[in-house]
Amino acid sequence: MAEGTFIAYYRVSTDRQGRSGLGLEAQRAAVESYLNGGNWELAGEYVEVESGKRNDRPELLKALEACRKLKAKLVIAKLDRLARNVHFISGLMESGVDFIATDMPEANRLTIHIIAAMAEYEREQISARTKAALAAAKARGTRLGWSIPSRLGEQRKAALRGVKANQTAAEQFARNVLPIIREIQAAGITTLQGIADALNARGVRTARGRHWYASTVRNILQRDTGQLAKAA
Repeated sequence: MAEGTFIAYYRVSTDRQGRSGLGLEAQRAAVESYLNGGNWELAGEYVEVESGKRNDRPELLKALEACRKLKAKLVIAKLDRLARNVHFISGLMESGVDFIATDMPEANRLTIHIIAAMAEYEREQISARTKAALAAAKARGTRLGWSIPSRLGEQRKAALRGVKANQTAAEQFARNVLPIIREIQAAGITTLQGIADALNARGVRTARGRHWYASTVRNILQRDTGQLAKAA
């Protein structure tokens, strides 16, 4: 049973959330399931929207500060919601804040450090093997990419797939960021520019990694029926 005070940290990656199956609601459900029963208090929630490769996480820093202030424990849905980066995990462990991953509640600091190190090693090995294979193919004289005339038809099909993939990615990004916008609206910020300012203040970036403006907020809300009228 969970005991004590907790601060929840959720991270939704705009490019990987759909494949991971751990969107914002799924992460909340995992945390709530872990905390179910016992004498506990969820004192706060912090939501980050960005890529897992980045280490500058403003919302995580706020969550850690809240943990130190309240003497609380940081709770996350899954270990890879933090980062597959051993240096980052080490820094977190040295922050003085205890944290727990609901998918591995029995793990201690040593276990988490080893898992993070192995995940980072695996990522580096995949990258190295891919580069080596491409270099070997090029050395053999293999023509790579779309430079082969016989692949012209494939190129056209790939272009169409690319357009569809971009549309799908845009829809996925909207689904990922809409819960954050709704939280901002629930806090009393209802204008498009106000929402944009709040997203920028949280360190959330657009799908292209840029700052938010009223127009980009409008584009997201237009994908969600009935939301635009609330932010007029």
